[in-house]
Amino acid sequence: MDQGAHREPPAATLLNDVVTGLGRLVQGELRLARAEATEGLRAASAGLGKIAVAAVLALVGLNVLAGAAVAALAKTGMGPAWAALAVGLGLCLLAWILLSMGRAALRLKALWPDRALRGLRQDAEAIGAGLTEKGVRNV
Repeated sequence: MDQGAHREPPAATLLNDVVTGLGRLVQGELRLARAEATEGLRAASAGLGKIAVAAVLALVGLNVLAGAAVAALAKTGMGPAWAALAVGLGLCLLAWILLSMGRAALRLKALWPDRALRGLRQDAEAIGAGLTEKGVRNV
């Protein structure tokens, strides 16, 4: 038998095949990730469009309800101008309360990651103390 026919490929050829295969695998994964991201963006944009339409419909509905409240107050004997003023003031008061609550929730202090920063500072101090104790850093 010819021993040359059964010889294994050299290591360089095997390494080249492995690198080529890994490259194809990474490219395939990147294509899949891109396709998933595109699909997710399409779904998100459709959802945002529906939210926008819902917001417009809600504003129209609130306007109709405010008109109905004015009409109901006017029917009870209150003058139409006074009824409109009462409903308008009530809605403005509600808006002011919601605005105040929203501003309080968005304060910078509430958004700042105090606990995480404090933990990072403590970790850095512990590492520094550990290095000093081991004699690695004598400053």
